[in-house]
Amino acid sequence: MDFGSYDYEERKQQVEEILDNTDKVEVKKEFPKEDEFTYTNGYKAWATAIFIDIRNSTELFSVDNEEEEIEASKVVRGFTSEIIEILRQNTENQLEEIGVRGDCVYAIYSTPTTDDIYEVWNRGVYINTYMKMYNKLLTSRELPNIKAGIGMASAQTVAVKAGRKSSGINGIVWIGKAVSIASKLSDLANNGSYDPLLISPTFHYNLKKPYIQKQSEEKFNDFFEKKYEPNIGEFYQASVIKTDFDEWIDKNL
Repeated sequence: MDFGSYDYEERKQQVEEILDNTDKVEVKKEFPKEDEFTYTNGYKAWATAIFIDIRNSTELFSVDNEEEEIEASKVVRGFTSEIIEILRQNTENQLEEIGVRGDCVYAIYSTPTTDDIYEVWNRGVYINTYMKMYNKLLTSRELPNIKAGIGMASAQTVAVKAGRKSSGINGIVWIGKAVSIASKLSDLANNGSYDPLLISPTFHYNLKKPYIQKQSEEKFNDFFEKKYEPNIGEFYQASVIKTDFDEWIDKNL
């Protein structure tokens, strides 16, 4: 089916308008709400990304029959549904994006304070504990178990509105290291060599103060171990769970 003609002469002018009229990036303490973004402005502030990636997803999705297709669908839906629920808790007053990319669930948050970064960490620990509950539920239904790698990173980030003006197809694009590093860390996490929770050095540095205030310095020093990968650099690993949640799982499942 012919999709019609693309008027490249007219569209050239539109592209030039975009390139010439993106005129400023404003540095802010925190990102404003999405309705303040236009197609000519941008904002720079602190953002934190968390990516949760299924390990060995190729094997899970390599199905041979309808029964296996249904099983894989159940597993993926249960994985994404509750992780999104955890990621969206208490985000009403901040700019955030939560989405799904293939076998990965991700979130990007405006994090102007170290307490905000602690809350992202808190969500990561809840997700790590949820995976234990989820696999018990999968086992009880004779469905395949899965593992997840969780990567988190913070950085000063530029956010711009992108898409096709007047088409209704648009969104916020995040430009900076937070997203790329969190994604890379989630690829490494829980792969047999590293713990389920991997965080960037900047995330680790900004997590320390609120973590010590809410937990203890001893726990902070004990839980995190520095690691290194040539294509990423330094990062920290941890394997931490929510104790009360974990105890509930053991008693009720």
